[in-house]
Order: sequence, then C-alpha cells, then structure tokens
Amino acid sequence: MSLRIVDHTPAQAGHQRNPGFPLDLDWVGRVRMNRSALERRASTIGARRTVKKDYQVAWLLKAITLIDLTTLNADDTAGRVERLCAKARHPVRSEILAGLDVSDLKILPGAVCVYHSFVATAVKALEGSGIPVAAVSTAFPHGLAPIETKLKEIEMSVADGAMEIDIVIERGMVLRGDWQALYDQVKAFRKACGAAHMKTILGTGELATLTNIAKASLVCMLAGADFIKTSTGKEKVNANLPTSLAMIRMIRWFHEETGVEIGYKPAGGIATAGDALKYMALMKEELGNTWLQPHLFRFGASSLLTDIERQLEHSLTGHYAADYRQPMV
Repeated sequence: MSLRIVDHTPAQAGHQRNPGFPLDLDWVGRVRMNRSALERRASTIGARRTVKKDYQVAWLLKAITLIDLTTLNADDTAGRVERLCAKARHPVRSEILAGLDVSDLKILPGAVCVYHSFVATAVKALEGSGIPVAAVSTAFPHGLAPIETKLKEIEMSVADGAMEIDIVIERGMVLRGDWQALYDQVKAFRKACGAAHMKTILGTGELATLTNIAKASLVCMLAGADFIKTSTGKEKVNANLPTSLAMIRMIRWFHEETGVEIGYKPAGGIATAGDALKYMALMKEELGNTWLQPHLFRFGASSLLTDIERQLEHSLTGHYAADYRQPMV
C-alpha cells in the first residue's frame, strides 16, 4: 500500500492562487442548473463501485489529510481547543498505523478550524506541526455584522496567526440577485486576508435554488475566493451531493475559462467514513485526482475523524471499537 505524503501548507509549492477577475454579469446570467439532472448524477456516486480492503484503507488515510478538524461550539474553551490540536498532531493511534505498516507516512489533517477567539491558542498548540489554523470570521455564522466589523475580525485573525480564513457571505445578497454587492464584499474580504487563503462559505441551505448556489459560487470565485464552501454547519440543510455537484461544476467551468484551480469544501453533516468516500469519489470523477489534495479539497467536520479511525481499526482487528477509544476532545 502506498499513499502520497502531503505538504501541510495552505497550498502546494507552485500552485497559483486565485488572483481574482472583474465581475462578468453576462457570465453570471448564463448560469443555469438542472436539479433533476444533478440529483440523478448524485445518486450514482458510490453506487456503481466501491473501494475495498487495502484500497479503502489508503483512501481513508488520504481522507484524514483532507479534514479541517473543527470545533465551533458556543461552549468552546481554550482547553477544548488544545485537546483538539493534540488530536490533530496524532490523528490515528500509533498502534493502528504500525499495524497498517504506514507509520512512516505523515498523516495529519488539512487544518484545525476554530473561532477567532481561539486562533492564538491553536497556533501555539500546533507550533512545529506544520498544521495550519483556519479561523471562521466575518460574523460567523450569520454574516450580518457591519462590514467594518467583519474586515477587522479577518485582520485580527490573520495577525494572531491564522493561515486560512473561512468567511461568510450575506445570503440576502444572493436571494436579491445583488451580484455587484456580493462581489464587492468578497473582494474586500480577500484583500483583508492578505497572504491567508480565503474559503468562502455560501450557506447553501439558505440560497433557495441550485442556480442561485451556482451563480454565487461564480461571483465569489471572480472576487478572489481560493475555496468555495457549502455551509457553516449551522443551517437546517448543509452539505449534500447535488449541491456539491452544482458547485464543483462551476469550479470546473471557472478553471476552463481562467486556468485557475479553486478549492472545494463541503461542510456540515459529514460524519462517517462512507460519507467521506462518496465525496472523494465525486471529486475524482468530476475534477480528477488533482483535486484530491489538501490545497484543493477539504472536509469541514468535527466527528468524521472518529469514524475513520474506527474503520481503520476494524480493518486490522475485524471489530469496531467503542467511540471512547478514539476520543476527540
């Protein structure tokens, strides 16, 4: 079994960041999504073929490197964040890695994602690991604070050491079709991020239609987003495969037109190894192996790692361990 060792930096060496482009309202106006067609396509993901045995182990180890290990709870504390960072440093128990004969591989999550208040705590706890800290900013999860407040929060998170910023758009701009306002705001957020990579959370469960989601994806990419992300995890409807297809196809179209590779991050409700494998299969089939790297694909998840570790242990022992054997925080 082999697995490529990944470089845990916001982007691989030589990867071109999205420089941003002028708002093209003609292009936005041409965007249409066929829900029935996307749902039919989504229903085939994971149904036609699955990965088994050693191949599944390799895919699950790869999945760990794509996780933004996240805690975004109202009762978060510095201690909880420190425990999450300790888990990030050692995401799989050493005896499992040894049993799988992969102890020499650098298996680490893509990032640790926290509220701004805990960025400095996470940066200190992860010092020397190479794991970046991602901060949710711009009045997460609603995104309705004054623009000056949101920009200041981004700047403060970057100053505290966040290498990635997950910003939230104002969903009302999409529902009104106010693409200029959305473009201007996301462009301002990107400027405030500076060298930190920007993931743009659309809040897809609140955007009404797949066409709205696709148009918002395009506008955010034109404004300079490095990633587009489905959800805050706080909406009633979070990541799902039809929504992901709509966003991924906009990423593909954008790449065809501009040559720029944009990352994708589904978030909310992705809790099992089976879920992870479906999203990875979707990325492979729609965008190719290039996108199965941390600088272009992440899961936003809090409990996914626990299930993956249980699956890896099952591959060794034939038994599923209790959840407490893989404590998160």
